[in-house]
Amino acid sequence: MAKKTPVKSASTTVERNGAPANANRAPAGEVLVADIIIKNAPDPVFVSDLEGKILQANDAVSQLLGFRQDEVVEQSLSRFISAEETREFTAALREVVERGVTRNAVLNPRSASGEVIPTTLNASALRDADGNVIGAIGVLRDMRELDKARAYAESLIKNAPDPVFVSDLEGKILEANDAVSELLGFRRDEVVEQSLSRFISEEETREFTAALREVVERGVTRNARLNPRAATGEVIPTSLNASALRDPDGSVIGAIGVLRDMREYEAVMRDLEQSKTELQEKILDLEKFEEVVVGRELKMIALEKELESLQDEVKTLRADGA
Repeated sequence: MAKKTPVKSASTTVERNGAPANANRAPAGEVLVADIIIKNAPDPVFVSDLEGKILQANDAVSQLLGFRQDEVVEQSLSRFISAEETREFTAALREVVERGVTRNAVLNPRSASGEVIPTTLNASALRDADGNVIGAIGVLRDMRELDKARAYAESLIKNAPDPVFVSDLEGKILEANDAVSELLGFRRDEVVEQSLSRFISEEETREFTAALREVVERGVTRNARLNPRAATGEVIPTSLNASALRDPDGSVIGAIGVLRDMREYEAVMRDLEQSKTELQEKILDLEKFEEVVVGRELKMIALEKELESLQDEVKTLRADGA
């Protein structure tokens, strides 16, 4: 009779052929719990050996790929993915052996209908009773909706009337729309993959880094001031509103920034300030004119009173002479 090799994942031990381990190993109840967890997981979950053969798969795998369980189990994963991705999966298995886990490996399995389904793979080690890695427990995430959302977001960015860019948390520009090129006068390939510090001063780079920290902490930053230098050398006043760019797990991995060209606004503000200055000067002139007019009126009143006094004196003198 062939010797059974017990295997375990975390605290759970199962026999390679699915039979329960003996009494001095993990109890059968633990095996049942593990099977229930895998079977009822909402995401597609499978167990494979180190050669990539699928030993177990839940119903969500069948729903994702459109194959029956018996068409998946005992099959090599290479049946469902390309030769290149098979090599990548093998590399992911090596990472599982070395580190115990691999995250966000990209797989694009082909379904029964022929559709290529974008997924990400997170895998953890499957261990035997002695702690040796003998396989992997893989969790697939269907990325179709996320890819649609990403394509929609990219379309919004591309067609946005305002300059929009995407940066990582180090300030490297990962994406930029045509409006950014129009604003700065650089081609897209002269902007993308460049650090934002290429276009702004050292002080503003520090301010932008602070804005990124605010994005990480609060998810958004508003009205940060940036003055990027255009290809012509012109310094362009802008305001930045940025929101968090998140990965599928919700972690902040960068920022989506929207710039607003403030040149027209500042020109209007300068015109208003100039108009205000001119108005104040006119008010001063009016006040001076008013002072002159009032002064003249006061003098006229004084002269009229003096004239009346003289007239009274003349009348008195005439009366005395008579």
